[in-house]
Amino acid sequence: MIRLSIPLRQALARLSLPLMIAAAFGVMLLGKADTLLAERLRTHLSDALSPIYAALAEPMAAVRSAVEEVQELGRLRADNAQLREDNERLRRWHASALALETENDMLRRQLNFLPEAAPAFVTARVVADGGGTYARAVLLATGPQHSIRKGQVALDERGFVGRVTEVGTRSARVLLATDMNSRVPVTLEASRARAIMAGNNGARPRLAHWPEGVIPVDGERIVTSAEAGAFPAGLPVGIVRMSPQGSPEVELFARLDRLDSVRLFDYGLRGIIPPEAVARPEPRQSRR
Repeated sequence: MIRLSIPLRQALARLSLPLMIAAAFGVMLLGKADTLLAERLRTHLSDALSPIYAALAEPMAAVRSAVEEVQELGRLRADNAQLREDNERLRRWHASALALETENDMLRRQLNFLPEAAPAFVTARVVADGGGTYARAVLLATGPQHSIRKGQVALDERGFVGRVTEVGTRSARVLLATDMNSRVPVTLEASRARAIMAGNNGARPRLAHWPEGVIPVDGERIVTSAEAGAFPAGLPVGIVRMSPQGSPEVELFARLDRLDSVRLFDYGLRGIIPPEAVARPEPRQSRR
């Protein structure tokens, strides 16, 4: 190994940067002067380096695959822990549900409780959104011989959707719970207080007219009320959410923005009077 003196090493260190800059300019000038020669040099350099790149690519791919497998194992471990926790929670709920079912059966036998008949229902496909008299409504396609009538309750797989307001020979229109013309009597499940869920053409209807001394709690479950005979009691509607202004709103269980089909239930209620059944005042007789 050749030993260089300190002054010589300092001189070479000072000259290395100018030499590299001069070499770079030389390569640039050579490339501008002879494009074909520069292209050949790049081609030969690529041919020489491609086997090295190919040899390096395999271990890099193996390392990348190993890292991804380790990350996937970490995710699977976290998912398994979450699933075990969910299963444990479901076991507790299952045990509670069995105990409550047994208790309810015993109480029904003691009280000679007569269960309500299961309501009849039909399923219809949503073919259009909006249109008609209302801003928030959907149009359903029905068969030529159907049993749909005004006032029937529309539900999806999650909960309350709205009610039927128009019926044709092959179609029906459902007024959604978010429309500003929608007024649904509801019950706050925790406090058992009655209220009105009023649509506002937004994603979350607002709560109104709850009793004095009752404060809706964020996260409280909302179900339908049987007041006025318009809706059956106990249909799942949503949960209470507080708006930024502090007023209670209802986050619906139903996905109204993704309705594909709805079920129309006939509970035999006649609380909603059809418009044509409203009596009109007779004209006054003219005085002579």
